[in-house]
Amino acid sequence: MLHFSITPVTPYRQNCTLLICGRSKKAAVIDPGGDVELLLDWVRREEAQVEAVLLTHGHLDHVGGAAELAAALGAPIWGPRQEDDFLLQGLPEQARYFGFPYHPPLTPDRWLNDGETVTIGDLSLQVLHCPGHTPGHVVFFSAEEQLALVGDVLFKGSIGRTDFPRGDHQTLLHSITRKLWPLGQDVRFIPGHGPMSTFGYEMRNNPFLGAARAVNG
Repeated sequence: MLHFSITPVTPYRQNCTLLICGRSKKAAVIDPGGDVELLLDWVRREEAQVEAVLLTHGHLDHVGGAAELAAALGAPIWGPRQEDDFLLQGLPEQARYFGFPYHPPLTPDRWLNDGETVTIGDLSLQVLHCPGHTPGHVVFFSAEEQLALVGDVLFKGSIGRTDFPRGDHQTLLHSITRKLWPLGQDVRFIPGHGPMSTFGYEMRNNPFLGAARAVNG
């Protein structure tokens, strides 16, 4: 059984998620964008044993606290896919552009690729490469729990921006319709910002996906 909780961090209110295996108490922190002391207190309150810090993509509001948090917890950093390395090496420039304190470049302990599996305790998370918002963006999916952590690919009522470097709108739509929709309408998802939703609700109601609905019937 999987337990999860969500804590918004940074001025961008980015959803940082703590996934906990209910049987083993092993855990993963997904997209720790900042506010590291807050996140450490959160992990301690949950009595979670963090085995890894997982990153969906290389934007600062999702990765800004990763190095400090991983060092404090003695945990490795996994993800995203290597195509986002230019973003992780460019964290000092991202911080300067968005008005954040200085952040050094980051290299994860493990790059992730499409079709791989990440194991946390008794939990298995499938890795899906879903580019478009960034070229190396990945999504984490638990088939057992019918839960996806989609980063900035999809939101309730919206989709990820594609005007950042190496973003591409058509590629993003392809990721949503060809990678996410086949997982099933009942799948709940945690987005990078804002409230949770289900794929089925977004298939029917998301105003940014009208053309995709027409193509997919």
